[in-house]
Amino acid sequence: MRRYYGYIQGHSPLIIFFLVTLRFAPVMLHPQCLDFKPPFRPQQELQFCSMYKEFGCCNYAKDQDLMTKFYRIMGNFDYHDYANCASYVQELLCQECSPYAAHLFDAEDSSTPVRTIPGLCPDYCAQFWKKCSSTINFLSDDPHLAKVKADQALFCKYLQLGDGDYCYPHVLSNHQLSQNLGRVHSDRDGCIHLCLEEVANGLRNPLAMVHANDGTHRFFVAEQLGLVWTYLPDLSKLEVPFLNITKAVLTSSWEGDERGFLGLTFHPKYKYNGKLYVYYSVEVGFDERIRISEFRVSSHDMNLVDHKSERVLLEIDEPASNHNGGQVLFGDDGYLYIFTGDGGMAGDPFGKYGNAQNKSALLGKVLRIDVDDNERGPLYRIPQDNPFVRHRDARPEVYAYGVRNMWRCSVDRGDPHTMQGKGRIFCGDVGQNKFEEIDIIEKGRNYGWRAKEGFSCYDKKLCANSSLDDVLPIYAYPHKMGKSVTGGYVYRGCEYPNLNGIYMFGDFMSGRLMSLQEDRHTGRWEYHEVCMGMGLTCTFPGLINNYHQYIISFAEDEAGELYFMSTEIPSATSPSGVVYKVVDPSRRAAPGQCDYDPLPVRVKSKLIEFQPQETLTGMELPGQSQAELPTVDWLQELIDELGEPELTTPTTTTTTRPPRPTKRKGRRRKGKHRTEVPPPPANGAVRLAGEGHELGDRGRVEIYAGGEWGTVCDDLWTGRNAEVVCRQLGFRGALKAAKHSEFGQGWSLRILLDDVQCTGTEATLLDCNHAGLGAHNCDHHEDAGVVCGNSVESGV
Repeated sequence: MRRYYGYIQGHSPLIIFFLVTLRFAPVMLHPQCLDFKPPFRPQQELQFCSMYKEFGCCNYAKDQDLMTKFYRIMGNFDYHDYANCASYVQELLCQECSPYAAHLFDAEDSSTPVRTIPGLCPDYCAQFWKKCSSTINFLSDDPHLAKVKADQALFCKYLQLGDGDYCYPHVLSNHQLSQNLGRVHSDRDGCIHLCLEEVANGLRNPLAMVHANDGTHRFFVAEQLGLVWTYLPDLSKLEVPFLNITKAVLTSSWEGDERGFLGLTFHPKYKYNGKLYVYYSVEVGFDERIRISEFRVSSHDMNLVDHKSERVLLEIDEPASNHNGGQVLFGDDGYLYIFTGDGGMAGDPFGKYGNAQNKSALLGKVLRIDVDDNERGPLYRIPQDNPFVRHRDARPEVYAYGVRNMWRCSVDRGDPHTMQGKGRIFCGDVGQNKFEEIDIIEKGRNYGWRAKEGFSCYDKKLCANSSLDDVLPIYAYPHKMGKSVTGGYVYRGCEYPNLNGIYMFGDFMSGRLMSLQEDRHTGRWEYHEVCMGMGLTCTFPGLINNYHQYIISFAEDEAGELYFMSTEIPSATSPSGVVYKVVDPSRRAAPGQCDYDPLPVRVKSKLIEFQPQETLTGMELPGQSQAELPTVDWLQELIDELGEPELTTPTTTTTTRPPRPTKRKGRRRKGKHRTEVPPPPANGAVRLAGEGHELGDRGRVEIYAGGEWGTVCDDLWTGRNAEVVCRQLGFRGALKAAKHSEFGQGWSLRILLDDVQCTGTEATLLDCNHAGLGAHNCDHHEDAGVVCGNSVESGV
């Protein structure tokens, strides 16, 4: 594509310095220990390296080891040297406990050896050398240090870090690096930055992942076709499926088909009774039904269901092929909860008030039944405290009603220390035309559908009925944010303490990850979007910062860690589904705090070793080859350009340097012939405009399509979209996906694109999913923008 470059009058050294600092901005927050993992708060207070007792990279045992090493070193010196050098030696040893230890010891770059003495700032290094150079041989066995220790300049140059932001002790006073240390990182828009770990792949619409709570820490992933796979704690997969009812399950290869194997849960006492329960679609004659069945595990193989053991607990006719519900789970009360859809079509058109408001129908409900002690007699019983047991016009199974199509519900384990929130059931209820909602299920309550959708009225006549007495959702969002909610989990795991109490969920259509956190004082739920970590945030071994768009389901493992499943193609036959573990890169639990010993698993099937397929995007890791990137001395070119005060002719941007700043456009060179009119831009070309665009790396996104320039709406605008724009402009990645006309409103142009959804690999925005050229439901106050970058910190 073509861009225009201008000039800066005067080209003062101050301007050059300003431009250079834009390129070499301070690094993003990236604490990392020498084991390449995030820092933590030690369980037992440190005695020796007490400056890191609140947060760092050492536990009590490591602290004691460093103290032993300190006394061994200082035992070689007399009182005078001890008094002068003890504090220096202690500080140098304790940098292994710094939250930035990996940076201080150059451990991030696998192509360079780990330092034996941390990187020192020049002024501190000079003081240390003058007073305590006699300690160097005892602190390090580095042969090169032994050669240069006699020369202060050479010694301090050798200990100097490539990135001066991290040198000791200035790293301690660097406000940018310390202000949010140990907290979940969020940008100025409040988007929480997290990372992912790929744990399973090659799955066909994985829509449930559950554990058996039997101490083995296996997890079981169900595919829409009717297969359930067993995974061991080391992520290996058993070749023979745990359950295979593909012949009975009704589904198809159509993208978006809502029928199929929809839910799976294990009995709370599965370890002793071997029972599990499934929810799936079937065809009986010409009728479509949902079926809830009980199975037992094989007596000969703990990784195989006895397929002959199926007992059908419940079958419900489905008048349409959509809105099939699909969640089954056990509450803290030990009862089985079943979440059904309203029967399908649109607007719940069944009967006078619809299925959801009709308590005599099982559709559009939360059902609760007792499946214990069902070996003889009825397959299930009605709990005596079910709310409508004594209502003649209601089915006794009904626990709550007025739901449309709850997709993915979960039980809160409760705060690990106070148990606050324990037993709450959270659900995502898919909306009709305008809103998606998150609900907490309460006994006997009406959740409003079809009278209400989210907080607004859907059926105005029903909505005005004084007897509705509905409970409002804890959160609802409009369809500009997403059009099919996927309910999630409250994080109660051990590994990432900062996430405790955060309810994470997503949207199937938009691919948006979201979170809610309760304000304990007001009872309100605060919303934060979840973004993938940018730049260095996710550069830990095994972590990635991208996922497939269609978020199908969430899960937690036996230890309480959080996962979600998504796919590239939402078809029951597409093997593009992946299971991701959610990771907080800002803080982990102390080493050993979350350890567990899984019970042994007797395996009779062949094991398939896990092979990750996903990769970190938007940046290049330290030590990787950069041969594929053009090497350009952009600073020299910038200085050369500043010497020519006329506008250059448009040229195609093919380098990775920052585009040159522009002050004026449209002027031609003095004393030369008039520049020929350039050809029109290619379809899909982009440019940056608006406030701040003269810096060259940021601005409002304008796209050339259909013979005109226009703007892009920020509905569904994400970092992946920004990646496409920035790479198209010649940058390595995007630093920010700007919204709400941050760079001004393009009033003079038409809005050409809305609801843009990119994977990040497309050539232009036109190649991404979007509402159609010129089709939009937004205004210019929603014009999208980007901030691009070329450093390793760039990327989303």
